[in-house]
Parts: sequence; C-alpha cells; structure tokens
Amino acid sequence: MKQTIFVTKRNNQQELINLEKIHKVLNWAAEGLQDVSVSQVELKSRIQFYNGITTINIHETIIKAAADLISQHSPDYQYMAARLAIFHLRKKAFNQFEPPTLYEHVKKMVKLGKYDQQLLINYNKDEYHLMNSFIDHWRDMNFSYAAVKQLEGKYLVQNRVTGKIYESAQFLYILISACLFSKYPITTRMQYIKNFYNAISTFKISLPTPIMSGVRTPTRQFSSCVLIECSDSLNSINATTSSIIKYVSQRAGIGINAGQIRALGSPIRSGEAFHTGCIPFYKLFQSAVKSCSQGGVRGGAATIFYPIWHLEIESLLILKNNRGVEENRVRHLDYTVQINKLMYQRMILGEYITLFSPSDVLDLYDSFFSNQEKFEKLYHQYENNKKLKKKKIKAIDLFSLILQERTSTGRIYIQNVDHCNIHSPFNPMFAPIRQSNLCLEITLPTKPLNDINDKNGEIALCTLSAINLGSINDLKDIKELSNLIVRALDSILDYQNYPIIAAEQSAIKRRSLGIGVINFAYYLAKNNVKYSDSSANKLTHKTFEALQYYLLLASCQLAKEKGSCSLFYQTNYYKGILPIDTYKKEIDNICNEPLHFNWELLREKIKKYGLRNSTLSAVMPSETSSQISNATNGIEPPRGYISIKFSKDGILKQVVPEFNKLKSKYELLWDLPNNTGYLQLVGIMQKFIDQSISANTNYDPKKFLHNKIPMKNLIQDLLTAYKLGLKTLYYQNTRDGVNDEFHSDNTYSINKNEHCTSGSCYI
Repeated sequence: MKQTIFVTKRNNQQELINLEKIHKVLNWAAEGLQDVSVSQVELKSRIQFYNGITTINIHETIIKAAADLISQHSPDYQYMAARLAIFHLRKKAFNQFEPPTLYEHVKKMVKLGKYDQQLLINYNKDEYHLMNSFIDHWRDMNFSYAAVKQLEGKYLVQNRVTGKIYESAQFLYILISACLFSKYPITTRMQYIKNFYNAISTFKISLPTPIMSGVRTPTRQFSSCVLIECSDSLNSINATTSSIIKYVSQRAGIGINAGQIRALGSPIRSGEAFHTGCIPFYKLFQSAVKSCSQGGVRGGAATIFYPIWHLEIESLLILKNNRGVEENRVRHLDYTVQINKLMYQRMILGEYITLFSPSDVLDLYDSFFSNQEKFEKLYHQYENNKKLKKKKIKAIDLFSLILQERTSTGRIYIQNVDHCNIHSPFNPMFAPIRQSNLCLEITLPTKPLNDINDKNGEIALCTLSAINLGSINDLKDIKELSNLIVRALDSILDYQNYPIIAAEQSAIKRRSLGIGVINFAYYLAKNNVKYSDSSANKLTHKTFEALQYYLLLASCQLAKEKGSCSLFYQTNYYKGILPIDTYKKEIDNICNEPLHFNWELLREKIKKYGLRNSTLSAVMPSETSSQISNATNGIEPPRGYISIKFSKDGILKQVVPEFNKLKSKYELLWDLPNNTGYLQLVGIMQKFIDQSISANTNYDPKKFLHNKIPMKNLIQDLLTAYKLGLKTLYYQNTRDGVNDEFHSDNTYSINKNEHCTSGSCYI
C-alpha cells in the first residue's frame, strides 16, 4: 500500500506532500544544464522522505541528492545542486525566493547591527535605488555547489551560533563595492561601484576571506596577512603575544619572526641566569594563535621564522615531528628556515655551517638580511672567534635534516633571505625584509615591538586579491581589472580599523598590496600549454609582465591623483629600480621572451609621480577564494579533474573548469614527471612579482626505487629553486596514497595537504 506522507511546513503546519511542486523546482534547477536527470534526483530523494518530514529537510535532501551525482561524466550536477542550494539559502535569508530591494535590506541589516551603519550615512535612498539596478541576482546561479557551501559557511553574514543567514551573494558583492568606493567623489563613485561589482560578481576579480566576510559589517579589519617581528627581550615577546591575539581574532594569518630569540643556555644578566631557549616562547606563541577561532570563519594559524645558523636549529627543526613528547614539541605552528647563498655554498662544497646564538652576534643577524657581503665577512670573523659559544655541523647533514622534516611534515618552509632583499621593492638599507607570512608570499619590512603601544615598532600588513586568469581573453583585459583592484584595495587601507598603532603606521605609510592570480591551471589548459615541458614559459612571461606593468601603472596614476605613500623613498621604485632590473638572469636561459611593454616610459612616470603603494603583487594559494570562483587554486596544477574538499557540511566535489572540452589539456599534479617545469614557471613569475609566490614542491614516492624519495632529488630541487630566484618555498606535498580516492582513470583526489610517512625519504 502506498504510504501517505505529510510535510511539516516552516510555520509548523502540516500538509500532504506535493511531489509536483518538488518536480517543478527540480526542472527549474536543471534548465539549460547538460547531462542532468531530474528523475534521477527525484528517485534518490524520495527514498529518504518520511512522514512528518519538514520542508527544510526536503530541500536539503534534494540538494544532497543532486550533489552526490556530481561526476566527470555529469559535471553540471554541481550547478543543479548549487541552484537548489541558492533557492534554499534565499528562503532562509528572506523567507522568499526573490530578494528584497537593496535599500530595504540595508536598513534592516543596519538596525539588526549586522551591517556597518556608515552604509546609511554615506549613501542616500536614490543612490541605493541606482545600486539596486546594477545587481543581477541571476548571477547567483553561476556558482558551483562547492562555492555556495563555502559562501554559506564562511562569507555570508550570519549568526554563527544559530546558523541564521541574513543575505545572499549579490548583496555581498554590491555592498563590498559600496564600502570600498564610498570616499570617491559623487561624480565618479557610482561608476566605480558598478564596474567593481561586475568584476567581482562575475569572478574576474577574486577577493580573500577577510574582505568577503568582513567588508560591510561593523568589523573593520581586512588585511589577510600580518607580519610580526619579535626581538630578544621579555617585553618584546609579551608584545608579540598580545599582537598575535589581536590579529588572529580578526581573521588574519600570522607570520612571526622569532629568529632573534637567544639559544638555550645563553647567559642572562651577565650570567646571573641562563636562558630557557626558544621552545618555551614558541609554545607561548602557539597558545596565542590557538586562543581564538576567528569568529567561526577559520582557525588561527601562524608560521615562525628563524635562520639556518641558529644554535638551536637541530631542536627547532623537529618541533612538528610526531616522535617525541609534548614538552619538546610545538606541533600546531609551522616553521620557516631562512637561508642565503653562503649556506648553500657550504653544502655544495662539502663544508661546515657554524651555528651561533643571535644574541651573541647581533650585527651578523642584521646583515643576514640587509647586506650579504657584510654578512659573509662577519660570519668568517665569528667562526674564528674562540670566545663565542658556537657549534659546527656538516652543511649536508643540516640540509638533509631540513629536507627530511620538510618531507615528513610537509610544513617546514624555506625563505631565501638574500633573494628577498636583492630582488625587492624595498631598499634593504632602509627597510630590510626579515620574514614573510603564513603562506610565504608577503615580503614586507618589520621592526620588533617593545610593548603593544610601541610607535617605533612595525607590524606589516598586506591586503590581498587576485585576478582570475581564466576570465582573460586578451592581456589588455588586465589593465582595467588592475585599475579597479588597486583602487579598491588602496581604499581598504583607510577604511579599516587598526587594533595596534605599529600596524596602522606601517599600513598607512607603506600602503602595501599583494595582487596575484587564480585559475592558472585552467589558463594553461585553454591555451594548450603545459607545466612540465616548457611550452607555458613564454605565455607565463607575457602574462606576468602584463600583470606587473598594469598594476604599477594603476598605482602610479593613483599617486598622481592622491600622492605617493609617505615611505615611498624607502623603496627601490623611488630610485627608478624595477623588478625587471634585479631578477636572477638564469631566467633568461629558460625563457628568452622579450619585454613587450614600455618599461622605460613607466620608469619615468614612477620617478615623476611615485607610487601610491610600496608593493603591488604577490601570488597567494587562494584555496577558498578560488573555490568561490569555480577556479583552480592559485598557480597549482589540480590533483584531479574533480577535487573533493571537506567542509562542515561534508564532502564537496568541484570539477575543473570546462572539463568536457579541456580534459585532455589539463596536466594533473601527480602526472608531472618532476618539479622542474613548475619551478621554472614560478621563477619566470618571480621575475615580475615584487613580493613572493606561494610555491610548492611535490613528490610521488612510487616514481622512485623502493618507493623512497632520494635526498639528492630533494636537494636538487632546492638548489634549482634558489638558482631560479625563488624567494620562498611553501608546502612540500608527498603522495602517500592514503588520501587518494581514485577511480580507475585517476580523476578524483582529496584536496588536503598530503604528506608521506617518515620512511618515505632517505639520505
């Protein structure tokens, strides 16, 4: 006998289930999509219906049914599931499918305390009606399912305790635009709002998590990256800890330079006591980082930086290692080893590296970043100083330990400090680069704080965004996008609040931006070139030349209008030195592409008008923001045609762009024969990028004898990266097979940071 099913509506009334209504919604969601079956979704859904089921549960059931059908054979289910999710989201936010008018929505949200009240002060009712006409709510239907779930989980304004959502995506985009251009003249700001809204809502420009989740709300801190330097004093350590807490609570990723902290056993107060070393203070920093959940948007995270010649390095390198006990491990932070040319030379020549406590050789520590010639001279002097506490270790043994731990944890990072200061937008005599950030693409000057209100310290902030290369049909397209993105991000610097004065002074005086790219893998595929065979070298050179040129041009024009940043004189740009003047000439051996833009004219413009921003470019990972744009991550090759990503809602499947058309053109990560081609592309990018690049190395043990990665391969890639001028190396992903979920044609991959067991590499 056929079961009668009653449905509990949102108002708690019950009525007989209306299958025709469900069928109508599914047909609507499937309209215009290929290879999707309404009947199949209905079949998967109906077996889960039960008497008394709520309308909310019905909708969630059909969404999941559609999402479960996403595959390489039927990728459009990701759009069917997304449309159903958008329908459901709007019902939750507005109690109806059609959104309200923008003005009514903003009034309500300001009254609820969810939106910044300045929105009603800066714009009048007529301007809201004009902005409302810019909005295309149908663009919600261009999201993939994974993107909708990320929006719902991280970006849309909501009550994170109850789960109540208050807005839809197009309101998010238009109001970000309104906030960022609110100080522009009335005669021009509406056009900028319209243009920027169109660029971000059609995924031409990708915005990072702090901007997407925060701009338009009363919370005004949108810098993605915060760099904090700690000196060797308790006051500075306490100030660093307080700064970490303030910024990690406001959604920022943290870089901590703790390289000055003296080594274990060093004398304190002329020998009255001896120092406890770095580890207790690293534990303190870890506690600060993990003390806040960043408002439920993402967890706190940080990376600590220290020099390769630090006396405690052998203990510091194993802090993430699973062996050992909690007392001598600090596992919930990541670590970056700072290296320069002399250290690489010692390894190549089979020599020793001498380790010192930085507190004993302060001038050596300073010159490590600011003056390589002086560093080498001092290093030899201190090696011969018999009064200093020091230790010698074979360079190959130390590098092998670094690479072993990098392989086993995936998260021992590399910073080439000489490249960071020689090929830099900053003059190292005024503003040396001593660290980077959590993801190793930001290279900005810092100074330690002695207390939380120290005006002489400097916390570096960088505001990020990216251009979606997948949306570029002609390199000239980058010009207008660069103009929009530079103006929008520059506005953020004045719009946001600063909880620490050392951060505010740095942000306002340097006005550093980091603009990168997403969807590089798709860009290569649609241009029929690959990572591994040098076929993408010339395209990459042309593209990143255009990116940097247009970004500098936009900042120069803004400087002409508003004035250059006040610390512009501390940059190499001030002297007319451009990235094309300081890159590693090894790049010319792998790519002899000429320059295509009038750099000499630009050089003269910069010398005349200056730049509004000390830095313009950086290439970040863009994990979540790429997903919103249904793009491939940053510059990385995809692990599979379908990436499986984890969220609080379960597993999310996302298909690479234009899969049906370009399947044979994509080069998957684990199909790359080695890292060489990828590292060459990063080196070409670094020729133009004025900050740094989140570049990864990847290894599949199955490609090596006995499933073990030879140490010589790890060392060779490290040396290749240095030779090509890379400033930093981020993750090392080592395929262990545990996290793979492959079909027979290797089209699926779990998108997590993969790492191998400690036995997967050898010396």
